[in-house]
Amino acid sequence: MADGQPQISLTFPDGSARHYPAGITPAEVAADIAPSLAKRAISAQVNGAHWDLQWPIPGDAAITLNTMKDDAPALELIRHDLAHVMARAVQELWPDVKVTIGPVIEHGWYYDFDRAEPFTPEDLGRIEAKMREIIAARDPVLTELWDRERAIRHYEQTGEPYKVELVQAIPEGQPIRMYWHGPWQDLCRGPHLQHTGQLPADAFKLMAVAGAYWRGDSNRPMLQRIYGVGFRTRDDLKAHLTMLEEAAKRDHRKLGREMALFHFQEEAPGMVFWHPDGWTIYRALEDYMRRRLTAAGYREIRTPQVVDRKLWEASGHWDKYRENMFITEIDEEHANEKRVNALKPMNCPCHVQIFNQGIKSYRDLPMRLAEFGSCHRYEAHGALHGLMRVRGFTQDDAHIFCTEDQIEDETARFIDLLSTVYRDTGFAKFDIKLSTRPEVRVGSDAVWDKAEAALEKAILKVRNDYEVDPGEGAFYGPKLDFKLTDAIGREWQCGTFQSASSAS
Repeated sequence: MADGQPQISLTFPDGSARHYPAGITPAEVAADIAPSLAKRAISAQVNGAHWDLQWPIPGDAAITLNTMKDDAPALELIRHDLAHVMARAVQELWPDVKVTIGPVIEHGWYYDFDRAEPFTPEDLGRIEAKMREIIAARDPVLTELWDRERAIRHYEQTGEPYKVELVQAIPEGQPIRMYWHGPWQDLCRGPHLQHTGQLPADAFKLMAVAGAYWRGDSNRPMLQRIYGVGFRTRDDLKAHLTMLEEAAKRDHRKLGREMALFHFQEEAPGMVFWHPDGWTIYRALEDYMRRRLTAAGYREIRTPQVVDRKLWEASGHWDKYRENMFITEIDEEHANEKRVNALKPMNCPCHVQIFNQGIKSYRDLPMRLAEFGSCHRYEAHGALHGLMRVRGFTQDDAHIFCTEDQIEDETARFIDLLSTVYRDTGFAKFDIKLSTRPEVRVGSDAVWDKAEAALEKAILKVRNDYEVDPGEGAFYGPKLDFKLTDAIGREWQCGTFQSASSAS
């Protein structure tokens, strides 16, 4: 205790500890260590959480001070602050524009605006120039906590209806944090840099404008979304733009058209028209997978494409997934009402029906059922993207029915099979992500403990490295996601292994 003020202990990465008054900020800690560190610091990690230099530290904690040399926090702050600086630039150029949200995404950010006139490519150039002016001004970034009434009153007075709605949606009891980049203010959780001059003025670029419905609801206003990319250095930006140029050369939509492999047309959006050469490649891949699955002990089945709603109601899909299903109504002969069917969006319920036929013994397990199942899912027209996001597709799918004690071995067998398939098709490098129990789930903690442990042990039987994604499992069980890296370094999520227990 000093002068009666409570003291806290902060532990640094080297194991050393220092005592400070409770409520000290990371900026003050950095200044106490060295003036040069105070200038270089951009944020902190406090007990593992990304922490703004201006936020007070309430109690004992482990602390790391971040600088621009720390890649992950630096990129997060650069992209987040660039989103705010871009929104400020837009409103300085066009004061009547309304602002909404501007999150960080892979390689950059976007911000959605409500503007009567469409943004043009020339507008993007003007916005970039204004952003560089703001960066050069080295305006301070400040933050405050406000109560709900003050925040709503502020946005009503400044004519920002979307911000009013965002504040109203924040749950009671959660802090409402405001940030200022110079004179421009925004609602934001943070953290942020300490002044606009910490942003690299030559390492960002505005890329495109697209339409986006407010809150993703087609019944709400259509906004204009500006995308940008941002990096720590000009060389990093240049490398990214070069990668995009290479990706454009390899765009499968372009190659499919030029090589007469497949095409799409408006009469069947999201459905593929396979040409002879394209279908030959498709069949060669399907035949390869069929041989691999047969050798791995899978038995191929075939299930209906059109299934009565009763099965989807029993499986839960009717309530949770109906808006993504293609539904048909049929006048059955002598029926009092139309029969409602749906094109299957996935194979799972139908595979369970095959397993349920007849009496099964533990001697029948594991039972591995595979299908090249024709599925259909309704995707919004704007979300469709060549062969990568479609409405009609074949799902190379399998279900393994096994005992709880067999989960670990069956998972390891699957990972080994998938590894060789990826290697045979030219993807030697891939990553595994273990997604664990979400907050809303079915089943006891004991069941989840066993399922997560089985998947983790299975990974370690095949390889040592994997990533944990806490809380991102399905509501009925943990899952493994497999991410491939293509020839120019882009990552794609492809295979998925999901675990579900009958005890759930």
